[in-house]
Formats: sequence, C-alpha cells, structure tokens
Amino acid sequence: MLSRELITVLPEWELPQVTQSLQAALAGIGPALAFAPTSQTHVSQEVALVIPTSGSTGAAKEVAYTADALRASARAAHAFLGAQSGDTWSLLLPTNHIAGVNVLVRALELGADVLDFRNTNNYRTAQFTSVVPTQLHRAVNGDHELLAHLQSARHVLVGGAATSEAQLSEATASGIKVVTTYGMSEMSGGCVYNNEPLTGVEVELGETGVIRLRGPMMAHGYLNYPELWSQATSDGWFTTNDLGTLIDGRLHITGRADDVIISGGEKISLSAIDAALNNHFAPQQFISVGVPDPEWGTKLCIASDTSINEQAVRDFLRADMGSHASPKAFLTLPALPLRGIGKPDRDALVGYFTVSE
Repeated sequence: MLSRELITVLPEWELPQVTQSLQAALAGIGPALAFAPTSQTHVSQEVALVIPTSGSTGAAKEVAYTADALRASARAAHAFLGAQSGDTWSLLLPTNHIAGVNVLVRALELGADVLDFRNTNNYRTAQFTSVVPTQLHRAVNGDHELLAHLQSARHVLVGGAATSEAQLSEATASGIKVVTTYGMSEMSGGCVYNNEPLTGVEVELGETGVIRLRGPMMAHGYLNYPELWSQATSDGWFTTNDLGTLIDGRLHITGRADDVIISGGEKISLSAIDAALNNHFAPQQFISVGVPDPEWGTKLCIASDTSINEQAVRDFLRADMGSHASPKAFLTLPALPLRGIGKPDRDALVGYFTVSE
C-alpha cells in the first residue's frame, strides 16, 4: 500500500534543510525523500529514502531504503572506525549518491553537524570523511588544500570505484589514513572495510566466484523494477555482479562478471585490465573497453587522460596477462568518462572510439 508521500530534494535546498528533512524522514514524521527525480510520488510506509542509481546497465534503478537499513549501515561503519558521539564528518561527495547521503546519516547518528566542503577549499578538520579515488588522486598530485584536509582526518573512506595498490600506497605515504570500502547502493553503500565485512554483514561466493551479501543494511528494493529485485535476492542474500575470493574471512575483489569481453575467442576482464594498468603506470589513469569489431568480434581498446606510451602498455599487458590482452586501439581524451561518483563509463567510451575510427 502506497501511503507515504515521496518528495524530491531540490538543487536549491541548503544543507541544513536537507539534513532536517532527512532527520524527519528517518524518524517517520516527515515525507520520504528522493535525492533525484523518481517515477513515484508515494511509497510504502517503511520507505524513508529513495536514490536512483546511475544506471550502469540499462535504465536507472530507484533504490528504496528503510530508516533501519540506513541506521544499521551508519552504526556498523562507526563501530569499525571507533567513532564517538560528537565526532564530525566532512562532506566532499554529492548527495544524489548513497555515499554522500551516508555522510549525512552518520553525522545525525553522532549528533554532530556535517562540515560541507563540496564547493570550497576552505577546509576545517573533521574526524572522518569519504572520497572517491579521483579525489584521492588529486589530493596526492597537487591539490595541497585537499591533501592537508585528508591528512588531518582520523580515517578517510575511499570507495565508489576500484583504487589501485599504487594509489593506496601513495596516499598512505602522504599521511592519509585510508580505509578502503566495498559495497553498492543495494547494501546502503560500503559494507566491507579494508576487506573485512562490517558487523552484521555476511559474505559468500557462488560457484563462479560471484559475491553474495546479506546484512541489516540491505535496501528495501527497487521502486521501478521490483521484478529485478526479486531476481537479485533470495533468502535475504543479494547477488552482486562482482567476482571475488575469500581468504581467512577477508573479501578480495577480482573483477566483475558483467565486464568480461571475448576477443579473438579469449576472455578478457576489463576491470582486471584497468586495475593492472592503473597500478603499474600510476599515477596515470586508464579505462579499458570492448568495441565491436569484424575481425576480433570485440576488440580491446584503452583510453587515458594523458598521452599513452602504447608500446609500453602493450608489452606490459602481454607479459602480465598474455598476448590476447594486447590492446587494438588507444585514445587520449581531455577527461575520462565517469558515471556516478567515479566509476568508469564504458558505454560512453565506446562512443568515443567509434567516432575516432
């Protein structure tokens, strides 16, 4: 039964209004909030929040959350981080993504105001903050104000996209106390910190290595695609599109089940290509993509935002992954296409390669 009004957070709202409305939504004394336009104007009573995903595959999914799920996520994060009442969070992420909203929820749980630094470099010290790899990269490669802010934090959560080992090492050497996070919108954001499942989070692997997750922070469902939610969930488990391994209870991400291409009859994981290149050639950033091709079926193409040493990339990938992983085309762009809060936009990248041919 749809009985609770769902209102959209408007771009002109100042952060205090957003936080106050969020607090009322979580307490059940105000309308449910959507942090981007949705297909619905009313939701079931238990839904407090709706955040449309960035739509990496197909149309965007409108992910609905209960107040209990969001609070469970915040409390599990704080237990891992050792946060105490009155500690502060700084906001460096947009609030149309679960990672940004989580900062607001966590601040409410701690009874402290959020320090909003999204549109300024006039930073003050906060005990905790959350960033994406792109921001971490900028901090250790010239953004001195951001670097100082991250250095002053007790812990800096980094998630939203894969972070290379080289990038993590560079950040740690720069004095940033990084905590890597893994999760997704369907689990209220990050639920595995530094490869360790948070309190209450269960992890298991399917026969093919696909990661399945269960915990009290799981979302309520998809407003606009309930049938997809039913397909992805069973007995309280959410089946992801990510591949991983479990070693002594610690989860290690190895790739994605939906980014494997077949080129010349050989399987190639695009996320594995990205991770290898971004680690070996750090701080240069790369995104790989499969482009339809009459000879190869799908050809492996590589893009970067700075000039590419094509022979060095070919030699490295051949040695690291085999001759089938040798790229067939390269492209340098002013900026790499990203979606959400920093994930590779491979669909957009296909268009760049198609135009360039």
